[in-house]
Amino acid sequence: MSESQIIERTPTATVIRTGTNGQRTVLPNELPILPIRNIVVFPGTVMPLNVGRQKSKALLDEVMPGDKLIGVSTQKSAETEDPGYPDLNTVGVASVILKLFKLPDGNQSIIVHGLARFRLLSIERTEPFAVGRIEVLEDYYTPGPELDALVASVRQQANRVIELSPNTPDEAAQVLNSITNPSALADFLAANLQADTAEKQQMLEELDVEKRLRMIAARMATQLDVLELQSKIQSQVKENIDKSQRRYYLQEQLKAIRKELGESEGGGGGGEVEQLRQRLVAAKLPENVMKEADRELSRLESIPSASPEYGVIRTYLQILSELPWSLTTDDKLELADARQILDRDHFDLDKVKRRIIEYLAVLKLKRSKDESGSVRNPGAILCFVGPPGVGKTSLGKSIAEAMGRKFIRVALGGVRDEADIRGHRRTYIGSMPGRIIAELRKAGSNNPVMMLDEIDKLGADFRGDPSAALLEVLDPAQNHTFTDHYLDVPFDLSRVLFIATANTMDTIPGPLRDRMEVIEIPGYTDADKLDIAKRYLVPRQLESNGLTVREARFTDAALRWIIEGYTREAGVRNLERNIGAVCRSIAADVVGGKTEKVNVDRELVTRVLGPRRFEPELASRTSVPGVATGMAYTPVGGEILFIEASRFPGKGAITLTGQIGDVMKESATAAFSLVRSRAAQLGIDPKLLAESDIHIHVPAGAVPKDGPSAGVAMFTALASLLLNKPVRHDVAMTGEITLRGLVLPIGGLKEKTLAAMRAGIKQVIVPKRNEKDLPDIPDEVKNTLKFHFAENVDEVLAVALGTAGRKPASTPSPKGNGVSRNSRKPAPQAR
Repeated sequence: MSESQIIERTPTATVIRTGTNGQRTVLPNELPILPIRNIVVFPGTVMPLNVGRQKSKALLDEVMPGDKLIGVSTQKSAETEDPGYPDLNTVGVASVILKLFKLPDGNQSIIVHGLARFRLLSIERTEPFAVGRIEVLEDYYTPGPELDALVASVRQQANRVIELSPNTPDEAAQVLNSITNPSALADFLAANLQADTAEKQQMLEELDVEKRLRMIAARMATQLDVLELQSKIQSQVKENIDKSQRRYYLQEQLKAIRKELGESEGGGGGGEVEQLRQRLVAAKLPENVMKEADRELSRLESIPSASPEYGVIRTYLQILSELPWSLTTDDKLELADARQILDRDHFDLDKVKRRIIEYLAVLKLKRSKDESGSVRNPGAILCFVGPPGVGKTSLGKSIAEAMGRKFIRVALGGVRDEADIRGHRRTYIGSMPGRIIAELRKAGSNNPVMMLDEIDKLGADFRGDPSAALLEVLDPAQNHTFTDHYLDVPFDLSRVLFIATANTMDTIPGPLRDRMEVIEIPGYTDADKLDIAKRYLVPRQLESNGLTVREARFTDAALRWIIEGYTREAGVRNLERNIGAVCRSIAADVVGGKTEKVNVDRELVTRVLGPRRFEPELASRTSVPGVATGMAYTPVGGEILFIEASRFPGKGAITLTGQIGDVMKESATAAFSLVRSRAAQLGIDPKLLAESDIHIHVPAGAVPKDGPSAGVAMFTALASLLLNKPVRHDVAMTGEITLRGLVLPIGGLKEKTLAAMRAGIKQVIVPKRNEKDLPDIPDEVKNTLKFHFAENVDEVLAVALGTAGRKPASTPSPKGNGVSRNSRKPAPQAR
């Protein structure tokens, strides 16, 4: 191998001398141009090229019978199918075709010998193949000690690369040492370097041999560093490889021995173990988890497949490989899109939607400032608290849709075993992971939205307390190392967005309640229910029952009739159920040919649903002395309740019935004591009290009731009985009383006033100290009810009985009378 030398230039050709024997070659100024992809040919080197394009095949057909001279030029982009002059590198290599092979697939392969560099000046024609005008180039160098030292250094580097490269032919070192010309040495090394096409093209275009050698030396230094590091690693692991080979050999012997003994092969079949190993590697387990998996795999290889423990280990490894250790869905945190989804799926609930948008905004802000690019929980767990049927679960679905995450619902109602959360240890037959890990396995993502539904209905027994197990799950400072008993390795739950739902916070333990951010979702007013029915419920039920809006149209009067006469709830589940019953009746008529179009009015509703289920009974219940209407807050929303008092001859004793709790019993006793202490002030004969027994009863005796807020109603019922004056039938009241006659604030006022409005109440008496929460009451309630704010029982009686006394406070709002809800936790009151 030696350099090419230009001997003579003529107007039509350039004469060069190549080879060790000084062979003269005439290169025409116009050469057929063969474009090549992802490879660079250098002068003095022999390289194979694959030819598949039709123009390239036509070029070979033309030159092979003749001098076999072509110009080889590398494309700038390998994707270009029919390159022109702008698509080719202008510096190429004039080459001679040594041999041509025709392949079975119709393509061709040639072996070319590079002769000299050229510069492509232009493309003279493109059909049937490209022909270009060229200018032959000659590289140059200045002999001297510096160049000799550079050549020696590069040659030493190349020999070291050959020594460390296992796939290099033995003749490579001999060929390298036989090259004495610096230019030829540089081209030989550049052709065999591990470099990309663009870097090799730069070496081809460099005519200064000394600069080209320095480029090659820099590239070989990088390649040499990699090879030496590989050699070091191979020497370090050689001992481990020898141990593995010895282990494999012994295992094969063990299998043969077992086969001769008639036993089934241990290891459960190497194929299955290897498949499990590949799946575990693909799952990208954390290092500590992979270490445990490798330990179990080693055990699996040594256990016969007939052993019961074999199935336990195999199932464990399968579950490990199916968990989303590194699978994460991309978050969508566009607030405008989230708001649109929430408005589309839910009516009103502006306060709740605003809080959810704030939560998403925090997540988005944390992601923008997190260098790692991962989004973590902002440190709180959301808990939606409200009556059934107000949309708590669907809010979680909307959040998942808005964020682009998967949605998981874990029903916790009735769960009494801690193992349902943490899983069973593998020592038990049939053990499985807990609900949290199992649902993540189904979801296939480690950052879903997980809804813990009905968290207030968790139980506890001798098997443990599930709520205690949830403390770790819902603590952002701990859940990144949550350890399921079955897995026995930590799993990171910090990416999961947990949303809990509950009907009441009273049954949730304090430590668990402290880990959640409570968002209250109140009940709906009748006007809200009408809008929800028109926007969501009716269209959904029409579609579910195969009807169209042309076949069935619900009037507002019909929907109001269903709301007022057939439902009494805080949510809309029964409302949708009744609308569905009407739709099914219409569907039956349409299919039976009785009608084609129905206009749903009150008469049709009554015919389908039957007589009205809820009738106003306030006037009849409170038309006699001794009956007062109270307001209660329950997990399913607000309710009204009647306090009945009766007097008969006795010795001044009091009897309490109606399945009331200890707190309500104490309220009744306090009310009776307050009446006796104020007998003279109220105009009650003390002798009448001394010679009479009092019986206080709260109807609906099958329903437990408790709480202090019925104190005002009990006092009013007693005063009404002893004064023989009936309580106004359109007045309801709530409030706790003291022995001094003060009216103390209560909780759950919003739900209580909604229930009063649904029951037809016109006026309510509430504690004066609840007036500060006036803005929380819906406008419809404030426009319908008149609110009286009382500081003591005298003001209560002034409204309820019309007795003389100080005029109670009544505060009108711009849209009606106002009421407010106490900010403290509602007292547990039930119907």
